[in-house]
Amino acid sequence: MSSDEIRLYDTHAHLVSDDEIRYPRSYPFENTSLRMPRIPGTIGTPGGMHGPEPINEKPTAELMHKWMAEENVVGIAAVQKGMIYGTDNSYIVDAADAFPDEMRAIIIVDPQAPETPDMIRECASRGIVGIRFFGVGVVDKGAWLSSPASLKVWELADSLGLLVDIEAPATGSEVLIPVIEQMADHLPELRIVLDHVFLPDCTQPNYGIDERFDGFARRENISVKFTSLSMDVIREKGVAPERVLRRTVDFYGADRTMWGSDIGTSSGTYKMMVARAIAATELLTDEERRKVLHDTGRRIMLGWTG
Repeated sequence: MSSDEIRLYDTHAHLVSDDEIRYPRSYPFENTSLRMPRIPGTIGTPGGMHGPEPINEKPTAELMHKWMAEENVVGIAAVQKGMIYGTDNSYIVDAADAFPDEMRAIIIVDPQAPETPDMIRECASRGIVGIRFFGVGVVDKGAWLSSPASLKVWELADSLGLLVDIEAPATGSEVLIPVIEQMADHLPELRIVLDHVFLPDCTQPNYGIDERFDGFARRENISVKFTSLSMDVIREKGVAPERVLRRTVDFYGADRTMWGSDIGTSSGTYKMMVARAIAATELLTDEERRKVLHDTGRRIMLGWTG
């Protein structure tokens, strides 16, 4: 099956401007010890499944528009690239504005920063679909997301009808589980989306998607993204991505599992990412495949009803 035979909705596409004067790149973690750990083959790291010189595409909105047409991708969530721009969301919002029928932005915010509520309100007036908590460099991530200031940001997103997207920490994700569950209960109408299936250890029984996440599975306002980064981590450990996706759908349901390319971060061309996503659905039913690759993401991101 190819993308010509099925339409897709991409819930996780990072866009980067080629105009570095108008949209300067701050690289907030470039010269610190706080960089996110990366497996071989991602972010241009040599080796791994992608070979010694992996392709790294960082598309502009215009290039992404072209690729989407080629791959039958009807829409994307344009996710702020925190490792390049931090919380300066200027480009991702402008990029989505350029193609409003195809692209909607998810901005990165610091829940502790005093300017965050006003920034969220301004961006909401321009049509963003969500905010993202990107905890790279934060030592106490639990306190960072559960403080009184952070609670007001969660509540503001809920009141504005925005979703909350949470970056999966490469390590230490356990401390966030009770915080996320608490917020899901406090704000039962708030859509909470976990990136990269929250990076379970796929070498463990049930591919690491186990009782630790039972609370996520019970809360219907929590959903997960299965991304190229997920597939890279899985393949690097010698596990078949299609088996992990099958487990993910069995655990969360196809109505709460959605595909995201992670273009702009993970290695490979967009065509390769789409092909890999479709191949990973090999063990799903036709209905589950349609939901994971299109329906669920479009519904959760945009409220699409078919």
